[in-house]
Amino acid sequence: MTTQEKIIKNKLGVLELASMLGNVSKACKVMGYSRDSFYRFKELYDEGGELALQEISRRKPIEKNRVEELVEKAVVKMAIDMPAFGQLRASNELKKQGIIISPGGVRSVWLRHDLETFQKRLKALSAKVSQEGIILTDEQVAALERAKAEKVAQGEIETHHPGYLGAQDTYYVGNIKGVGHISSKHS
Repeated sequence: MTTQEKIIKNKLGVLELASMLGNVSKACKVMGYSRDSFYRFKELYDEGGELALQEISRRKPIEKNRVEELVEKAVVKMAIDMPAFGQLRASNELKKQGIIISPGGVRSVWLRHDLETFQKRLKALSAKVSQEGIILTDEQVAALERAKAEKVAQGEIETHHPGYLGAQDTYYVGNIKGVGHISSKHS
C-alpha cells in the first residue's frame, strides 16, 4: 500500500466513522483529526470522490524561476543524446549551441524529468531506442558499454544458484614461538 493510499484510507475512515456514530466530534477525536479537517475532507469527497482526498502539495511551483520551454527541451535532449555528460559538461556544450544555462539549472531540469543520475539517463536512452527505434551514436554506444563494464566490475556475478560461487582468502598473520605459523581465513 502506498503512502497516498494510506492517507486516503485514513480520511475515508474518519468520514465513515462519523456517519456510523452519527457524531462528528467523537469520530474526529477517535481518529485524531480536527472538525475543520473533517469538513474539508467531506467537501472534497462530495465534490470529487476518493481521488480528491489524496494529499495535495500546498507548495505551488514558481513558474517565473523556471527556464524557458526551449531550453528545457534542449537540456532533456542533451541528457538522452549524451548520457555520460555531467551537469557541468552539459551546460558547457549547450553554451556552445547558444543556449545559456548554469550547471545547477541543468540539474534542476534533470530532477524534474527524473534524469539526475547516469543510470537514469541510460535508462531513458534505452527506452527511447526501444520506442522509436533510433540508431545509437558512437558516444551513446560507448556510454552503454561503460555502464555494462561497471556493472561487471562491481562484482555482480551471475551463478546458477545462490551461494554457488564462493571464495576464501587466507593470509599469513605471524609466527608465535612454540606454536608456529598463524594464518587468518576469510570466506
